[in-house]
Amino acid sequence: MMKRRIHVVDTTLRDGSHAMRHSFDAQQAAAIANGLDRCGVSLIELSHGDGLGGSSYTYGFSKVNEFELLKAAGAQIQNSKLAVLLLPGIGTIADLEHAYGCGARAVRVATHVTEADVSAQHIQAAKRLGMMAVGFLMLVHMSEPEAIAEEAKKMESYGADYINLADSAGHLMPDDVRRRVEAVRNAVCIPVGFHAHNNLGLAMANSLAAAGEGADYIDATLRGLGAGAGNTQIEVLAGALQMSGFETALNFYGLMDLAEEAVQPIMQRPQVIDSGALIGGYAGVYSSFLLHVYTAAEKFSLEPRDILVELGRRRMVGGQEDMIIDVAYQLTQQDK
Repeated sequence: MMKRRIHVVDTTLRDGSHAMRHSFDAQQAAAIANGLDRCGVSLIELSHGDGLGGSSYTYGFSKVNEFELLKAAGAQIQNSKLAVLLLPGIGTIADLEHAYGCGARAVRVATHVTEADVSAQHIQAAKRLGMMAVGFLMLVHMSEPEAIAEEAKKMESYGADYINLADSAGHLMPDDVRRRVEAVRNAVCIPVGFHAHNNLGLAMANSLAAAGEGADYIDATLRGLGAGAGNTQIEVLAGALQMSGFETALNFYGLMDLAEEAVQPIMQRPQVIDSGALIGGYAGVYSSFLLHVYTAAEKFSLEPRDILVELGRRRMVGGQEDMIIDVAYQLTQQDK
């Protein structure tokens, strides 16, 4: 019986940028991209952590312009596709065209799980450029499987080559992942992928659950480098997929060496599940809220975890950080 092929997408140079405070330089990008290409990774994603155009006062400035990083990485890639992330409203079609000129041949267009319609013009622009286009639905814990499937169908109709489901806050349990992958896989005629965060220590289990349920693309990073508690660790995933009977074309030993030699020495801190990441996963709140929450907690003498749980209860999403002060104030009034 032929083994089913899993395409592994590495996002070290994009999601890992969060953990690196967007400080990758051209030499690091080139070395990591070269190693990933030699190790059989299907897509290598590189951009600011918040996608094209993310380098800003709001999201944090990149040490090196992302287009320079794309050129440096692209020069090292022979077999993989160089990919970028684009969030409509942050990145533009002009940014996408510039990225294409720098060697990007795939784009993952990311929207909130209920807002696939805003991806249409960007997916269509990518197809006009001849790029692989991926519909990337974020925060999939915030919607039920049937509703997610409807959003996925929209992205398919715009021309997406596959649909990626992102557990952006690291909130899902393996059964939650299975139900979401199954619903989307049954609703569309294109492949499905999955992107995990490790806030509850379940990134690997959730990635294997997605693969077992029929996902053909799984995201991961070297040493698990990523926002919050990080992502699925690619060198671990390579071994686990092999042990589970999947074909990946990954060089298991090579990924272990690359993580140890190219990423571990430049990490700014160990990729661990600290209290902030843990409560973010528990509450279902993205890690970008943490600094704002700590500020509000100090201002109103509140427990930060209580604020995060309340934000999760209210289903707050990225872009609503300005409301955290209001939520904190309202919590102070509850006992009066």
